[in-house]
Amino acid sequence: MRKFILPMIVVMTLGIATHARAYDSGDLISMQRALAIATDLGLVTVSHTEFAGYEWQIEGRDLEGRYMEVDVDARTGAVLNVDR
Repeated sequence: MRKFILPMIVVMTLGIATHARAYDSGDLISMQRALAIATDLGLVTVSHTEFAGYEWQIEGRDLEGRYMEVDVDARTGAVLNVDR
């Protein structure tokens, strides 16, 4: 039984490290940066933020209270779409 404990610990450690690396953002922009980009376009209040694939989808309201959704490319920070 003892000879199986160390290999099990190694396998579990590698599994945890691989799982954590799968969520590494690498060169993607942060949610805070995406929110700053959306704010520059007129978004005042945020009701929902979602990371979908390689884009940030940010929903909220503009200064006049109208619905607004901004899609920001997570790699470049470019605005992909604005719905009002």
